[in-house]
Amino acid sequence: MTLNPIAVEELVRRALMEDIGPEDRTTSAVVPADANCTAVVIARDAGILCGHPVAEAAFRAIDASLRYEALVGEGSEITAGQGVARISGRARSVLAAERVALNFLQHMSGIATTTRRLAEAIKYYHARLVESRETTPGLRMIERYAVRIGGGQNHRLGLGDAIAVKANHLALAGGVREAVVAARKSAPHTCRVSVEVRTLEELEEGLDAGADILVLVDMDAEMLKRAVEITSGRAVLEAAGVISPANLVEVAKTGVDIIALGALTHSVTALPFVLEVAP
Repeated sequence: MTLNPIAVEELVRRALMEDIGPEDRTTSAVVPADANCTAVVIARDAGILCGHPVAEAAFRAIDASLRYEALVGEGSEITAGQGVARISGRARSVLAAERVALNFLQHMSGIATTTRRLAEAIKYYHARLVESRETTPGLRMIERYAVRIGGGQNHRLGLGDAIAVKANHLALAGGVREAVVAARKSAPHTCRVSVEVRTLEELEEGLDAGADILVLVDMDAEMLKRAVEITSGRAVLEAAGVISPANLVEVAKTGVDIIALGALTHSVTALPFVLEVAP
């Protein structure tokens, strides 16, 4: 998976404007304008490295002459104390971009690390692990990318990608059957229709109405197994709701096709990095 370089450039520019403000007063005051340096980004914990394209873009947005060298590949397993990138060039430029570049690396590597651990836990089962739309506003693009680097797959990008009928839609549309029929009438042939269901009766309604994807919300393992049996391949089954790393394997064992886990993006722990400068 690749990142749109134009979107990355816009993202890092906004972050740099927020962090630097009118100027980097400290660096301007104490670092000579003609000073050059080499700096190494070092991991403080073990995990999965993710974010080279965004970190490099942050440094180069400040100073296009800076050289960013990845010391490990994107998606690589790294250990505490390991150098993951080397930056060389004007010292003031390196320090101005440091915090923003590390913030992106830390956040994205944290997501990739969590995703890799959970994806490995269910790799022998049929289910695919995806993130939800519970992403950090403005960062969905890079968070989805980090999930893919970690070994997961992606859910829909946004509201325009598919018809996904949820509980509030159902309340206003009159029920599962009514919502799916209405969605089918307006959906283009390239657009799949998904609907949330909470009971096996609603599951049957969704199947009869022709839903492509049935999102099984807050169902326990036994009910999920029964839903798989009833559906018998007629639609894609996505488990969602009360799913956590603690019960992920149990859910995967039921035979569902997709497991949506908001915890991949909304509550991961960042993987810490530090930048060390040598004059």
